[in-house]
Amino acid sequence: MLLSIIIPVYLVEETLQRCVKSILQQTFTDWELILVDDGSPDGCPTLCDEYCQQDARIKVVHQTNGGLSAARNTGLLQAQGSYVTFVDSDDYVGKDTYQQVMQQLVDQPDIDIIEYPITLHTGNKQREKILSFPAKRYNNMLTYWFESQAYLHTYACNKVYKRRLFNQVRYPVNKVFEDVYTLPLLLRQSKVVATSDKGMYFYVDNPQGITATAGGEQLKDLLHAHLAVLQDSQLTEHEGFANYYEHILNIQMDVCEMTGAKPTLPSFSFHGQQDIPFKTRLSSLIGIQRLCQLNQFIHKVYRRSR
Repeated sequence: MLLSIIIPVYLVEETLQRCVKSILQQTFTDWELILVDDGSPDGCPTLCDEYCQQDARIKVVHQTNGGLSAARNTGLLQAQGSYVTFVDSDDYVGKDTYQQVMQQLVDQPDIDIIEYPITLHTGNKQREKILSFPAKRYNNMLTYWFESQAYLHTYACNKVYKRRLFNQVRYPVNKVFEDVYTLPLLLRQSKVVATSDKGMYFYVDNPQGITATAGGEQLKDLLHAHLAVLQDSQLTEHEGFANYYEHILNIQMDVCEMTGAKPTLPSFSFHGQQDIPFKTRLSSLIGIQRLCQLNQFIHKVYRRSR
C-alpha cells in the first residue's frame, strides 16, 4: 500500500537533511518521496538531486518558484500512491509514525483521512506544545470539525489522505493559510475521518513564517477561508457552531483593526441558546461592526495606558 510523501523545498538548506532523514528512518518502507524544488536559490536543488541518487524511492521535481501551494500541487501530479501525505521541509516525522498510521489504514480501509499527534516546537522548550488526539472515528464530518475543533488544527502535514480525495481538489495558489481553505474541501469528499493517538509529527515554528508575522491582508485570506466554510447551511444547526463562530469573530476583529475594512462576517442569531461564548453573544446584541469598534477602542486605551 504505497504512501506518497510530498516535501516542498525552498530555502531550507539547514533543515532539509533532518527532514529527509526522518523519512529514510521510517520503519514503514512502502513509500515514495517526492521532493519539489520550488526554485530554491541556495544549495537545496543539489541536495535534492543527491538524495534522488541515493534511494530509488526518491523523486525530484525542479520548478520555478510558485509558493507552497504550487509545490504541493506539483507533488500531487507526480504521486502514485493510494495514500498521500505532506511534510514541510522545516519539520520532521517520528520514527515509527508511518508504520503505526498505515497499519490503522490497513485495518480500517474505509478511513479517508487520518490525523495523528503533532508537537509544536517554538524554540522554547517550556512553551513546547503537544497536540494529541483520542483514537476515534468520525462518520459525520461536521462532528469532526466541531467536536475535535479541527478548525484549530487544519495542518496538512499531520494527516494521511486517500489520494483520490485530491482528484478535484488542489491547494490555492497565491493564498496564505492554504490549509484552512483545503481541509474543508477534502472533508466534503470524505465519509470517514479518524484521529489516532499513535505517531508524532514535529512542527518546527519559523519566527519569520506567515503564522507568526501575518498582517491584516494575510488575515483577510484566513477570514475568507472560514467564510467559505460558513456557506454550508448545516453548520449553524450543530451545538459547536457558537464556539466556531467566536473563533471567526476574533479573526474578523483583527482584520478590521489592522486594515480598517468593514466587517464581512455575517451575523447569526443565538437567541435562546445556552453556553454561548461572551463575544458571540455580544455580537448578537450590538452587531459585529460595533463590536469591532469596541475592540479597537479597548486596544487603543490599553496601549495608551502602558
